Amino acid sequence: MNIYIKILLFIICMKILTYFFRNQFKKNWLVYNIHDKYLCESAKKYLRGSLIDIGCGEKQYKKMLKKIVDSHVGLDHIETFHDKTNIDLFGTAYEIPVKDNSFDSAICTAVLEHLEEPELALKECYRVLNKGGVAIYTVPFIWHVHEAPRDFYRFSKYGLRYLFNKVGFEILEIKALSGFWVTFGQLFVYKIYGYNKGIIKITQIIPLLGFIIQRVSYILDKLEKKEKWTWMYKIIVKKK
Repeated sequence: MNIYIKILLFIICMKILTYFFRNQFKKNWLVYNIHDKYLCESAKKYLRGSLIDIGCGEKQYKKMLKKIVDSHVGLDHIETFHDKTNIDLFGTAYEIPVKDNSFDSAICTAVLEHLEEPELALKECYRVLNKGGVAIYTVPFIWHVHEAPRDFYRFSKYGLRYLFNKVGFEILEIKALSGFWVTFGQLFVYKIYGYNKGIIKITQIIPLLGFIIQRVSYILDKLEKKEKWTWMYKIIVKKK
């Protein structure tokens, strides 16, 4: 078969695959898959009643949490670049426009690194939670700069323990979500997507490579996971 026909058939096949399996071919499938799995497990175990979703964006966990909590209030600031359709409450992580002790639960996913004063944001979460209320946070450790220039911090588990204890929370869990392979496999995929343009983009070779690298990284991470290489931590805390 003519080489050009083979290339054309390959491109057509890749177009079909990336269309029908678009989620699996996303460049960040790996970290989102792991993050959301752990969040769902923790939500089922700890969350209840009324929930405040701090920095909710497009409220992507609405469906996941629907059968877990009684109410899900999404909070974000008025100038967010996300679609505002699902935002229930406009405010900031520093000033949530509700009374003290208003919620039984809280989540704040990949937001803390974007706040100039994370301690103040934690104090505000503490204020709006009922006594015994639980909050789930996810925060990055080894990760590239994103949403610049509003990207200020990375957190080790020691820094997290210090911050949350200082505010007054009781720490229930701190868990690294990955080891070396997931972290650097995912970062490598982000890197090669920088070359996904022009003739290379037409061939669809980068999405295929990204698909393969993410799956291999996921398997390797199962075999060897040292938390010092994690891309993200999950921390679960309770108001005393």
